[in-house]
Amino acid sequence: MRVITQQTLGGPEVLTIVDAPEPRPLPTEVLVRVKAIGLNPLEALLRAGEFPPLIGRPPFVLGWDISGVVEEGSLTYRFRPGDEVFGMPLFPRAASAYAEVVSAPALHLARKPASLSHVEAAALPVVGLTAWQGLVDLGGVTEGDRVLVHGGGGGVGHVAIQIAKALGAHVIATAGASKRKFVEGLGADEVIDYTAVDFTEAVRDIDLVLDTIGGDTVERSLDVLRPDGHLVTAVAEEDAQLVAAYEAAGMRFSRIAVDPDPVALRGLVELVEQGRLRVHVQETFPFERVADAHRLLDGGHLQGKLVLTV
Repeated sequence: MRVITQQTLGGPEVLTIVDAPEPRPLPTEVLVRVKAIGLNPLEALLRAGEFPPLIGRPPFVLGWDISGVVEEGSLTYRFRPGDEVFGMPLFPRAASAYAEVVSAPALHLARKPASLSHVEAAALPVVGLTAWQGLVDLGGVTEGDRVLVHGGGGGVGHVAIQIAKALGAHVIATAGASKRKFVEGLGADEVIDYTAVDFTEAVRDIDLVLDTIGGDTVERSLDVLRPDGHLVTAVAEEDAQLVAAYEAAGMRFSRIAVDPDPVALRGLVELVEQGRLRVHVQETFPFERVADAHRLLDGGHLQGKLVLTV
């Protein structure tokens, strides 16, 4: 099989395609013939050495988001050969998903909804699970809550808007002017153009802020929360002073460390099957053009996700 690997840290040009032996599934794992691979900003940071080395030093194979077809399983009862599945196996340990074949714990996968193509399904797990865990598990969002999503046009953000709406929340999103129609189409009740308006002057009485931006956005969000409000960040680093500031103001501060939760994955499937969640893919690239995909990933400001096809 072919895999995309790198021998050193650096730019997209360090990504190379090589032949490698197919993995062998362990008990309770399945072998998946990959059809599509979702790309995430974290992978570009790991490639360049700009993020703590979750998966060690090169050589390594990046990637977690996959959609494909089960070829074989060992002792698992969850899937049979021929089943179409998707998921985010093993995170934060290496899943080596930039490959034509992946061995993954069956528990970390779900059956692909028939309404999603492999490309769409591969785009969903990391961003979907991050949004679900932030809004449902950590945030406890319920009907009538006011939710502010920073970065509503991005990977996590565009899924978070839809999940929050499905939970019955009033959703406000920040996004650039070029993404306004896209974000409104996802169901956002209000859209704030962060390039023209200071969100701290535009909104108040927010129950939960979901942050996908980081930087001073996290600190400034303190001003828009109502008493006992909650900020959940998917990107900000641990900051004891910032946490203390939130606690002193009577607010809550949480960070998401996304994990391949099968319950949340099934929750995403249910929303997809109900027609309440869709995932947007900005562009697809063939396996051989992974470096081009990573150049676009490095540029940021994506609308939804990028996907490799295998």
